[in-house]
Amino acid sequence: MIPPDNPGGAYVAESNPSDNRRKELITEIEQLPAKLWQLVAGLRPDQLDTKYKNWTVRQIVHHLADSHVNAYVRTKLALTEDRPTIKPYDETKWSQLPDAVGLDVEVSLRLLEALHSRWSAALRAMTAGDFEREYFHPELGKAVRLAEVIGLYVWHGRHHSEMIRWLRNTHQWEK
Repeated sequence: MIPPDNPGGAYVAESNPSDNRRKELITEIEQLPAKLWQLVAGLRPDQLDTKYKNWTVRQIVHHLADSHVNAYVRTKLALTEDRPTIKPYDETKWSQLPDAVGLDVEVSLRLLEALHSRWSAALRAMTAGDFEREYFHPELGKAVRLAEVIGLYVWHGRHHSEMIRWLRNTHQWEK
């Protein structure tokens, strides 16, 4: 069976989420690590090394940690600097590094727990004006507002989590 491109649904930008919607998104960011723990619970090494298209489950978990560390740092930069230019990174090359290919997923899951705790606390403390702050993304050639960032990374977590769920369901991996 061919895996779907967007098992968690297509990304739909929310450029101006309401205060209540932002709270919902922040809660999803906060809850992602627990969902990932559940999704990988009981998987054997060969299952962790099963590919969803180009990346294994292991690489997906490590990618989420890499990506969300970058998002957290970008958020902090936007809160403390005037429209900083962020540093893009090559996620494909990062996913091929030894830590992403061979390291136990628990390392990145623990990192995500701590990171998402800090990130959600920072997001909850932000004012409406803070969500208007932005950073410049040179690969996109445009400024990105923090109000948009939270929805993007909620989708990103869901997108990759659903890849793992799809593999579990398709291969009938028991929990």
